[in-house]
Amino acid sequence: MELSGKLKSWAGRIKRDGVTLWFAGKHHATPWYAKALGAFVVAYALSPIDLIPDFIPVLGYVDDVLLLPGLIWLTIRLLPSIVLADCREQADEWMKVQGSKPSSRFGATLIVLIWIVVSAALWLWLTRRM
Repeated sequence: MELSGKLKSWAGRIKRDGVTLWFAGKHHATPWYAKALGAFVVAYALSPIDLIPDFIPVLGYVDDVLLLPGLIWLTIRLLPSIVLADCREQADEWMKVQGSKPSSRFGATLIVLIWIVVSAALWLWLTRRM
């Protein structure tokens, strides 16, 4: 398999695992810490707004290429194997029927709130130094 095929396969698995976390958050056997991290990851993954905007050279793609896949991987590792298998099956079925990933207004709101808090903290820090 050539590099582009491997990258497409990897991207497909990341997309499926993002949807898997969405179902894992609703699963009764998911531990609370996996639900908490999974809720953040899903909100961020499904948000139409990035924490680091893509127009910022190099850093704009760090979250898409490293941060998000790393958080998905970590959260998947925290899930019990039975929950993971069940939620992956649900995700595969959902993606077959829907054809695309869900979106999250909550995720977009969360990212905007993070930007506001960071901006306010930076502004306060800079004004106090003067």
